[in-house]
This record gives sequence, structure tokens and C-alpha cells, in this order.
Amino acid sequence: MYKKILVPTDASNYSRKALITALELARKFNAEIELLHVMYEPVVSSLGIADSYIAPFEQIERNGELVLKAALEGIDIGDVTFKKKKIHGNPGQIIIQEVEDENIDLVVMGSHGYGLVVGSILGSVSQKVLHGAKCSVLIAK
Repeated sequence: MYKKILVPTDASNYSRKALITALELARKFNAEIELLHVMYEPVVSSLGIADSYIAPFEQIERNGELVLKAALEGIDIGDVTFKKKKIHGNPGQIIIQEVEDENIDLVVMGSHGYGLVVGSILGSVSQKVLHGAKCSVLIAK
């Protein structure tokens, strides 16, 4: 039924629960998992003022590696075909594009994450993916 499962992660508890759920499904359906971390890069406005602090590219890359490592900490993935990927951009848009580019059958993601303004827009990425992806989306709580 499912051959390719995408699990977006920010290493939050919600995304770790999503990964555990995806692993159960992958084992059941002999599916491959892609663990994806989208490294958000703020957009500079026409006034030249960024909407938040812009970290150096190397720091963003290093943080992306740390997020992928933290997401997998203590989780056994040994019996599942697994790949990790980091992409720069807007999380909702990148996840939807990855679904199309990689022929993903199922997205499993957390209901909340740590977005730009924690507490005010929690879940906005999952909402965008839920409505924009051309495959099934499972929201783990």
C-alpha cells in the first residue's frame, strides 16, 4: 500500500512520535522512509530588514545535521530502508514539493512543531501540508 513515507522533522516530541508511527507503518508495508529536515531561511524584505536573525550558511547546515541526529536518537531504524535529507526553504512548500518530486505515498508528521513564533502559529506547517499534498497525510499527536 505505502512504498515511500516522508517524515518531516524538527526533532520536537511531536515529530519524533511521527517518526515512530512511520517506522511501524514502514515495517508493516515494507516501505522506505525519508526523514526530511527543512532548514528555514528568513526572507529579506524590500527594506533590507530580515524578519529574524539570519545565521551563516555553515551554522544553518550544522544545525540541520544536529536536528536529524536528535530526531533519530534512541530510535531503532535498523530494519527499515531509510534516508535522511536536508533542504533549505519554506517548510510547508518544500514538504509539498518533496511529495511530488519523490513520489511519496504518505506523509507522517507531527501536529505541532517549533515554528517561527512558538505558541502563536503552532501546526501551521502541518495544516499547509494536509491541504496541499497530493498524497495521504497522517498527523501524529
